[in-house]
Amino acid sequence: MTYQAITRAAAAIADRTGRQSHRVAVVLGSGLSGYAGSLSGATTIAYEDIPGFPVPRVEGHAGSLHSVDLGGPVMILAGRVHTYEGWELPDVVFAVRTAVASGCGIVVLTNAAGGAGDGMAPGDLVLIRDHLNLTGRTPLLGPNDDRLGPRFPDMSEVYSAELRRRAQRVGERVGVPLREGVYAWFLGPSYETPAEVQMARRLGADLVGMSSVPEAVAVRHMGARVLGLSLVTNLAAGISPTPLSHEEVTATAAAARERFHRLFDALLPELAGG
Repeated sequence: MTYQAITRAAAAIADRTGRQSHRVAVVLGSGLSGYAGSLSGATTIAYEDIPGFPVPRVEGHAGSLHSVDLGGPVMILAGRVHTYEGWELPDVVFAVRTAVASGCGIVVLTNAAGGAGDGMAPGDLVLIRDHLNLTGRTPLLGPNDDRLGPRFPDMSEVYSAELRRRAQRVGERVGVPLREGVYAWFLGPSYETPAEVQMARRLGADLVGMSSVPEAVAVRHMGARVLGLSLVTNLAAGISPTPLSHEEVTATAAAARERFHRLFDALLPELAGG
């Protein structure tokens, strides 16, 4: 997607929400879109009503944008699209690029992930410390538009250490423990094989999943900060004693709903307030 398409989408969001800019954006991953419905006073826009926005086709991804004042203007993106659905990477990152173009200096990326590291258990909330891109794909491929970011962006701190510290403090305050780990991006949609999970573990991965990494790269390319959070919804293949299923992912997300909501109800006002 071009710079013009991104700015056109940002202008449409400003017009529909009555907010010329937002401070924080949140992408809600698999099974977590329900959080948007808990926010009172939000303005809601269907993705299909925003120029250029791709619409999710996967269960658990709602496909709606919510604008709400939480001590500052926050943009909630309920649902995302994935490369495995057939979308090109510029489409996959279009929503987060639009969020940054809308003024968001912080983008919070959430996802459902398989637990691969020692001690990871379903229901754990894990801050992403770093990632492994195991797909060989990047949203920065092709000609670079300098209006979006530099040709060779630094990726030495994709996930802000300062934002992780703030999230940890909030988690301690509201009684929601947060672990930290490295997220490995696989293309999907098939779940990883036991051998692939063991490879990822040996490379340093604690989590495996099918999203978030291209979004994080695109956000950093544009100069905004990233906070990543994975909900461990299952143990990865070769660790889990049972076959993996999307139903398990959504069921575990539902079971963790109260803790996730409690954390974000406290965290987002702190991030939006400056």
